Amino acid sequence: MARAPRRSGQAITLQTVAERAGVSPMTVSNAVNGTKKMREETRLAVMAAIEELGYVPNTAARALASARQTRIGIVYRNAQNAFLSAMLVGTLNAAARLNAQVIVAKCDSFDFDDAAAAVSSLIRNGANAILLAPPYSEILSGTSFARELAIPLAAIAHGAGLPDMDTIGVNEVAAARDMTEHLIDRGHERIGFITGPADHSSSTSRLRGFLSALAAHGIREDEALIQPGLFTFESGLAAAATLLDLSRRPTAIFASNDDMAAGVSLVAHRRGLRVPDDLAIAGFDDAPIAVKIWPPLSTVRQEIEVMAERATAMLVARHHGEGPGGEPVSERIAYAVITREST
Repeated sequence: MARAPRRSGQAITLQTVAERAGVSPMTVSNAVNGTKKMREETRLAVMAAIEELGYVPNTAARALASARQTRIGIVYRNAQNAFLSAMLVGTLNAAARLNAQVIVAKCDSFDFDDAAAAVSSLIRNGANAILLAPPYSEILSGTSFARELAIPLAAIAHGAGLPDMDTIGVNEVAAARDMTEHLIDRGHERIGFITGPADHSSSTSRLRGFLSALAAHGIREDEALIQPGLFTFESGLAAAATLLDLSRRPTAIFASNDDMAAGVSLVAHRRGLRVPDDLAIAGFDDAPIAVKIWPPLSTVRQEIEVMAERATAMLVARHHGEGPGGEPVSERIAYAVITREST
């Protein structure tokens, strides 16, 4: 059966070609762009329809759409990390809603050169905005490398602003102070504290909050009760062992994140200590592990997914020239002290 000839002046679209070839518009797009394998007879049918109809793909419009689409690059180190998982979920949720793409690059260290190389790799692969988590945000902030990128930058989980990127976080000093107040209200005065890495602003902020609560209640600071950690489960094990080996061991331990608090819990169980009767334990983040250990962990909840969603929206707006403009924005979102059986 002969097909009706095209009316003069009728626009030839992807849909028109698809109908003539008897395929879907997506198949026509794949055939034109060479983005997916297909049967040769299907490809030939599409090409024949294109030739017959005189269809000219609008490459200029396609290029413009590609340039307008925000492609957000994320640097990560450890894929088996609850923080990264929450960050990705939040970013992907916002990206799907805002027609953005997400690109990730692995960085095996916290060295500046490696971090800069990972970001450069993302940009070479099409990223036109970068979302960073600690410590990469702090490693890159304030450097000539960050200034010369000339693309939007944002960071999450920061208790304070950074000079060259938008930041989203909670008031970590206040959050740590509130958790320490909770322990003091439960009758604890000899409280151990496990810090994060020295080069993390979060580590400094959480320690400040802890110390301010002690001072407010007239509890003397004891350097022996403050032990360094690395925000890892293993460092929590080591710090807990040191604290519990003291001749006057603490009656409570507040770890700067939940992974370290889980390490404290394991050491306490190994030593036959009852939690919370012999030792109360608190953490920070409300990561999934907080409710997977026994007893469940009292902790500070900060919504990483919410932070990532908000930061993604800010990056898209800035890329489209619709952001606040001018100096970087620093936003604080709500946190909550979650009390469970460990305290």
